[in-house]
Amino acid sequence: MNAPEYFSHEEKAHPFPMNRWWIAGFSWELKDQPLARKILGHAIVFFRTPNGQLAALEDRCCHKELPLSMGSIENTGLRCGYHGLLYNHAGQCIEIPGQTVIPSKACVRTYPFLERDQILWIWIGESPAHQPLDEPPAYPFHRDPAFEFGGECYHYDAPYQLIHDNLMDLSHLGYVHTKTIGGNPSVHMNARLNVSQDGDVVRVVRLMPGSQPPPTYTAAWPFKGLVDRWQEVEFHVSHVLVWSGAMDEGSGSFDDSNRVGFHMRGLHGVTPESESTTHYFWTIANNPQPGQSNVTQLVIDQTAATFLEDKWVIEAQWKNQQQFQERTTLNIHVDGGPNRARRVIERLSQKTTASALA
Repeated sequence: MNAPEYFSHEEKAHPFPMNRWWIAGFSWELKDQPLARKILGHAIVFFRTPNGQLAALEDRCCHKELPLSMGSIENTGLRCGYHGLLYNHAGQCIEIPGQTVIPSKACVRTYPFLERDQILWIWIGESPAHQPLDEPPAYPFHRDPAFEFGGECYHYDAPYQLIHDNLMDLSHLGYVHTKTIGGNPSVHMNARLNVSQDGDVVRVVRLMPGSQPPPTYTAAWPFKGLVDRWQEVEFHVSHVLVWSGAMDEGSGSFDDSNRVGFHMRGLHGVTPESESTTHYFWTIANNPQPGQSNVTQLVIDQTAATFLEDKWVIEAQWKNQQQFQERTTLNIHVDGGPNRARRVIERLSQKTTASALA
């Protein structure tokens, strides 16, 4: 099919790293209605046809430009709610009511869109010509029988890198999350800290041996007393993985990837909506002990509560940054991970901008 004429215009350089997969949502969000979402400034409509065909289209009809997300899903595609133009999963108009001839330019932009381990991934390229060369990563904890999980989507009125900062520096837990996953603030601020980097991936490991387990942990696991606690954070440009947990003091080794105890595996899809707003797609998976009931729901509920606390803090932080335009800030010992992640984003964004302007 012929590309719509507006593709030929020079596209504005993006403030985000492009040409990669981003998390756009979760499988359970695609029901019998279209899902509208803006991803990296692109207005997109997502849907699944009754026969299981996935699609991500530009959220505008090529006729009178009503958002296609205001239309309805049919067996063969998405029908515009204004004049009834029907689009298939490839963005091609396949029916114009009352008209037999369908112009070749009756189409809209489509985006590579895949579903893997109940995660919806969308590829955002610098232009329609920039297509993916690989698939999005797997996330085995959504299908591992030893784990149970749940999650949700939050919208932040704040830039996405403030959320990166929050996830890459978990020392704030002792101050922000005192009723759930927090713990002693001094223990958090003095955790054994190691920051490393491999290409675009930044890894932060925080160890707190011999510490008091926080409320969420004691409610979910029968600890005997003090615990050896860990937090391992892995930053990727489009998402952050957080492996946290605890084991009875002295019962295992931090070097053992199959260590005993209570485990929480967090997936954090931090996807820019715009330069100042963000979609935050998260799941939490835990390994419930046999015989314990409702533990997973407790972990999900308390995780949701902690993320709402983070949201309140981050949005207030952003609001204050806008208020104090002329200001100085400082770095402290816990900022190594966040700073490295920011440098990765800055380098990749500059690479995208240079490519777009070439």
